[in-house]
Amino acid sequence: MNIEELRDYCLLKPGVTEDTPFGPETLVFKVMGKAFLLTSLTFRPFRINLKMNPELAGEYRDKYMDVQPGYHMNKKHWNSVYADNKTIPHKELLWMVDHSYEQVIAGLSKKLQEELNRLK
Repeated sequence: MNIEELRDYCLLKPGVTEDTPFGPETLVFKVMGKAFLLTSLTFRPFRINLKMNPELAGEYRDKYMDVQPGYHMNKKHWNSVYADNKTIPHKELLWMVDHSYEQVIAGLSKKLQEELNRLK
């Protein structure tokens, strides 16, 4: 996976916007204003931070060497995933992006969830 593919995939999801709130080097994808994916535009190898159910976060860290506790994030809920080493199957990477998106949606207020549903 590369940054262009990731960007295209994220922006197809309802309610998603991109922003650089931490400066021009960090790209953040948000659903209804809440971050679900962060990545550096300059750091190599390509790494993404994704929110994950805490029970699954540890399982994925054990399963894949390229999944580590979230860099500069709450380590219980976020993983840093090296996405360009090809050790994690492409389908699994997309699932992790989808899962992060859904985890953030689950934490949105009822009002924001209803607003998002109208966008679908």
